[in-house]
Parts: sequence; structure tokens; C-alpha cells
Amino acid sequence: MTRPTLPAEIASAVINPQAYGAWSALHDQLAWARTHAPLAVAENPDHDPFWLVTRHADVMAISRDPARFASGERPTVLTDRAGEALARAATPGGDGHLIRSLVQMDAPDHMKYRLLTQSWFMPKNLKEVEARVRDIARETVEHMLSFDGTCDFARDVVAEYPLRVIMNILGVPREDEPRMLMLTQQLFGPTDPELNRSREAITSAEQAIAMLNYVIADFEAYFGALTADRRANPQGDIATVLANAEIDGARIPDRELSGYYMIIATAGHDTTSASTAGAVMELAKSPALFDRVRAAEADKAGLIEEAIRWSVPVQHFMRSAREDVEIGGQTIRKGDWLMLNYVSANRDEEVFSNPFAFNPHRNPNPQISFGHGAHVCLGQHLARMEMRILMEELLPHIASIELAGEPARVESAFVGGLKRLPIRFTKA
Repeated sequence: MTRPTLPAEIASAVINPQAYGAWSALHDQLAWARTHAPLAVAENPDHDPFWLVTRHADVMAISRDPARFASGERPTVLTDRAGEALARAATPGGDGHLIRSLVQMDAPDHMKYRLLTQSWFMPKNLKEVEARVRDIARETVEHMLSFDGTCDFARDVVAEYPLRVIMNILGVPREDEPRMLMLTQQLFGPTDPELNRSREAITSAEQAIAMLNYVIADFEAYFGALTADRRANPQGDIATVLANAEIDGARIPDRELSGYYMIIATAGHDTTSASTAGAVMELAKSPALFDRVRAAEADKAGLIEEAIRWSVPVQHFMRSAREDVEIGGQTIRKGDWLMLNYVSANRDEEVFSNPFAFNPHRNPNPQISFGHGAHVCLGQHLARMEMRILMEELLPHIASIELAGEPARVESAFVGGLKRLPIRFTKA
């Protein structure tokens, strides 16, 4: 049976960081794929072929089936051949994972490690930190109001809010937060010359791997010192849990321990700041929507869920087929590589009515920005709580808001969102 193949321009676009930064044209291409080739192979000169999974139903089906679609056998983020080869040469056992965190684990390791902190991020336990989150939100709003009616909301305001929350929960001192923000941006945005370490375009796998290794080494050095401190001086934070946790009767190995710190420290804020900035952008575009949402009695949950769907902070993950599987009318062969494209799944016309409209009243809203199944985002409930509290604290203090320039997205095929959001506002 002949495998369907994507047109070259679409195959190229879904791996191109600049396409995710430009955004609009990519949506047109993904819409074409959903209609004409919803599960088809992308072929590019420097990458192994992979299946582009564009429909919501197919992404969900694969996400529900971790036994047959592995996270740990190939890179979980799109990597070219040269990059994967370099990573395999540099990692224990040649597994190719520069970071080994929950994201890169399969059963049985995945659940063993996930259970170490899962209870921390459940709604019942998050109530214990809600007051701290609200204090941070109020400080964030005060900071925004200190600007003279204009600011870059993405850079000046919301970049630091979820960072401060997750660092507080993790146990990182406030004075170290700028370092964590810098490292996170370098880890998630190595292809964006405005965010990466060199401030230059990355043109080779060698450059990308070298840059990531520098960033990872910085993370490891920092969290190694934090681990030593929490073993000597336990506190009521996640760092203490991780530093003293055991898996199968032994302390967590250094590689997995640093990976755990990194996934919490990084995934816990860039994604939330992206969705929050996306919500504010849409409010700035529509005075009527702003007025409705600003009303004290207005439920903020719909705005938050739609912003998460709309912004798609995590734009893809990769999976590897462990056996032959029938999905979406196609035969996926053992060893095949698949891209779960959440950008496309969150605009699927079969699931979302008028998917290219921002609609806070969308109900139901089965957005898939947090993933699904065993690997669903550990921090999804915290992210929603942070966004809700910030909106509750911010909106009563501003009477109007509008764009003051052109927004810009991060140039990254992996974690994306707004890197610039110039706004003009009036205080209430």
C-alpha cells in the first residue's frame, strides 16, 4: 500500500520555525492537510520521514495509546538526522535524549516518576498555594500599572508572572528567577535569534546541539546545588520532594533528577505566559469582548480555555510506533515516526465550530494544548488557576486596552506563543 505524501510546501512548513512565527499561512496549510491528507508523510531532505497527524481524533487516539506509540525511542521534539545522530553519540546508551524527563519516558518509568509530584498539581492541593499565587498576581498587576499607559505585555508583564509562581512552588529563590527565565527561553527558543544564547540564527545541527548542551549544563549546575541544599535543609517545596525521593528503593539518578527539575521549571511558565498573552491580545482587539469579560460577574473559565486552544503553546510532540497500527484509515508501520500537531488539532473543523474565531463561549471546548492520555500536562490545573487569578486581579484595574503595535510570535516549531505584545491601556 502506497503511503500518502504531503505536498513539499506543507512538509517544509511544519518543520520551519519561521512558519510558526508567521502563523497565518501555516494555518492555511494545515487546514488543507486536514481536508485532503489528514494523515500523510512529510518528506524533507535533512529529516527522516514522519507522519503528520493533523486531525483532533487521530491525535487523541495516538495519545491514548502509549503502549503502541512510544515517547522514549526517538526524539520527542522534531530533530533532523544530524541532530539526532549527535544527540545519540552524546547520551548514555545512545538514547538521544539530551534531557530525560517525564516527557521522554515510557512505562513503567513514566508513571513511577510522575507519581512523585502528581499530587502537588491536583486541584485540591493547589488550593493551599492559591493565596501565594494571588499575591504574585497582585504584584504583577501593580508592576503593569507602573507603566505610563503602554507596555509590552508579553515581555514586561506576563513573562515573569508564571515564572515566579512555579519557582515559588519549586523552591527557587526570587533572586534567581531572571536566570531561570533566560535559561528557559534559550532551551525552548534556540531557533529564534531574539531568544537564543548567541542572538544569531542557528544554521546547523552542531550549533543547535552545542547551544542546548550549554543551557542544560547551566540547569544541571544550578539544580545540583539546590539538591544538595534540600538534602541538608529540607523545606516544604517540590525541590525537597525531588531531592529526597526514591525510585525502586534508590535515590533518583542525577540525569533523571535534573530532567525532572528542568521540566517543572521550564514547562511550568513559558506555556502559561503564552496563553495569557494570547488572551490579552484578543481582549485588546475587541472592546466589546473586553467589556463582557471585565464584568465582575463574568465567568473567566471560558476565556481561559479558549486562550489555551487559540495560543497552542506546545505546538507538537513526536511519537514512535512500536508495532503496525491502523489509524485514521492508514497503516502506520513499526518504527514509523509521527508528529502530533496540536496547532492543527486545535483548529479541526470537525470538532470546533468556526475554529478560526476566538470564542470564549465555546462549549464544549475539547482543546488539546495540554496533550491527552498518560502524558497529559502535569501542570494543567495550575496553569488554569494562574490565568484565572491574574484576570481576576488585572481586569478591574484597567478601563480599556488596545494594541499599540504589531504582536510577534516566537520562531519555534516546538514551544511557541507571543514574544512581543505592545498594548495601550487606561487605568480604571
